[in-house]
Amino acid sequence: MRRRDLIVAATALSAVASGAAASEDAPAGGQSLSMPGVGLPIISGGRLRNYVFVSLRLHLGGSATPETMRAKEAFLRDALVRAGHRTPFVVPDDWTRIDTAALAASLMRSAATIAGRGAVTRVEIVSQAPRRRTGVPTA
Repeated sequence: MRRRDLIVAATALSAVASGAAASEDAPAGGQSLSMPGVGLPIISGGRLRNYVFVSLRLHLGGSATPETMRAKEAFLRDALVRAGHRTPFVVPDDWTRIDTAALAASLMRSAATIAGRGAVTRVEIVSQAPRRRTGVPTA
C-alpha cells in the first residue's frame, strides 16, 4: 500500500510540475532546465523516515542548451538519487525538508562529470513536498 502511495504522489507531483517544466523560460540572463519530481529519502538513525519530492531548476552555462541537457537528465537524476541514498540530505530534527546546500553541491559535482565542467552554473530548488508530514520529531 505504501508503494502505491509513493507512485501516486510522484505521479501527481510530476503532473503539477510538468506545467512548470513546459514553461522553461530562462530567468534574466541564461537558459535553464527544469527537473520535476525527484524523490529523495530522509534517513535518520539508520532507518528510512520519509521521502521528499524535490523539483529543481538547473541554470545552464557555456555551450549547454536545454535540448542537449534533456538527454542527460536521466543520468543527473540517477546520480542525485544515488547520492541521496549514500549520504542523505537530512536537515537535523526535520524529516520534511532536505538540506538544499548539500543537494546543490552534490548535483553540481555530478553535473560537471556527466555534462562537462561549466554546463550547469547553478542549481535552484524550486519546491519540496514531503510524503509524510506527521511522525516528525519535535525540537
